[in-house]
Amino acid sequence: MKLYALSLGAGLLVGIIYSLLSVRSPAPPLVALVGLLGILVGEQVIPVSKQLLGGSAFSTACSETRATASVLGQLPGRQLADKPAEDKRA
Repeated sequence: MKLYALSLGAGLLVGIIYSLLSVRSPAPPLVALVGLLGILVGEQVIPVSKQLLGGSAFSTACSETRATASVLGQLPGRQLADKPAEDKRA
């Protein structure tokens, strides 16, 4: 239930920001895509920052936290490569 409350709170915050910017939902396609990109990158700021503060290089921090895959997504056909062998049978 806590996850749903946090999701609602994040949605309300984004709605308030959109209102302050005079952008109505549904947002114009480019504005919406830039907003989604911001969400994807924003989700990775804390994990990557923790790695950087631990002394890792930026590329290593992105690899360790799988930030690049989270932001850019996986290329088609690459999902099976990351799964354990027993999952490939399904």
